[in-house]
Amino acid sequence: MSIPSRPRPSNAVTFRSGIGPRIEPIQVAPPKRGQVSVQIRATGVCHSDLHIVNGDWPADKPLVLGHEAAGVVTATGPEVDGVAVGDHVVLSWFAPCGNCLNCAAGRAWLCTGTKALENTLPDGSTAYADAKDGPLWPYLGLGTFTHTVVVPESAVIPVPRELPFEVGALLGCSITTGVGAVVNTAKVPVGSSAVVIGCGGVGLSIVMGLRLIGANPIIAVDLSDEKLAKAAQLGATVTLQPDQTDVPSYLQHHYGGVDFAFEAIGRVPTIESLPAMLAGGGTAVLVGMAAAGVRASFDPFELADQGKSILGCNYGSSVAKIEIPKLANLYLAGLLPLDQLIGQVRPLGEAAAALDDLSRGIGLRSILIPS
Repeated sequence: MSIPSRPRPSNAVTFRSGIGPRIEPIQVAPPKRGQVSVQIRATGVCHSDLHIVNGDWPADKPLVLGHEAAGVVTATGPEVDGVAVGDHVVLSWFAPCGNCLNCAAGRAWLCTGTKALENTLPDGSTAYADAKDGPLWPYLGLGTFTHTVVVPESAVIPVPRELPFEVGALLGCSITTGVGAVVNTAKVPVGSSAVVIGCGGVGLSIVMGLRLIGANPIIAVDLSDEKLAKAAQLGATVTLQPDQTDVPSYLQHHYGGVDFAFEAIGRVPTIESLPAMLAGGGTAVLVGMAAAGVRASFDPFELADQGKSILGCNYGSSVAKIEIPKLANLYLAGLLPLDQLIGQVRPLGEAAAALDDLSRGIGLRSILIPS
């Protein structure tokens, strides 16, 4: 056990309702019982951060943004025995409690005891304070747009030292969600046909997951030529632009519909179009996170008559402690080219610009490097 004696100064990208995102100095408290201090080496910029900034998801307290990251353990609190100072780790945004019925049943992604969605540490506290000693709260229990974080041990996943930090950062959310949607949520059989709507970081991870398990054909749909080219490079056999092609009609005409349709955007019109893309008995998988409170409509007769189903997907139905090391090893073995998902690598001070690019659909996944 190694515990720093007093709070550490840092800089962080914060969000306050009506203000932000912006860089400001913060203090980070030492880790308490069951907590771990991690120096952030790389953190990804995700749509879930953008949902907060855009107001799609309400934020009732000032936040340190960021929730997918990799780094090095610098200190541990009492009763931490799963990691040690110097370990290379990926942070998992959905830190399970380990005690609820869903955790006991192996469904950690449905944990009812986690405090992550309340943007706090498990004891309801925060390790962050601003320059006036006012509390700042860790987004999704992490708050990784900073130099040093204090997080619960259940959020800290050791990975091989050979894993690049930039790749590890994306394992904390987008890659685990996308590949997990294929392997865990949908359990796509070999040879199944599939369409992926939206080729951002999660959508491209779905494409890689489909290629990994041997799906065929894999149809990728996006408005961006750059993202469609990357989807083809990563395993898509057909690429379509929805402003030029009626995607449901195309899929029905050429394939009689597909076995699986993955939506990785979270847009209601796209979600509502999924059943029309499916063959009889097909499955739509909702992977993209929509704004809070929106509603989508479906024809229940079609779903019942054609035996079609709709699945919700949270975090790729993944147990992070199992899935993240597995995905890291698949990357290191050359079976998942995860580094190809990385677009710009930028300093932490460019977080606002990276979020703006994400909002406009420009480029691949941005990585922020605290300096």
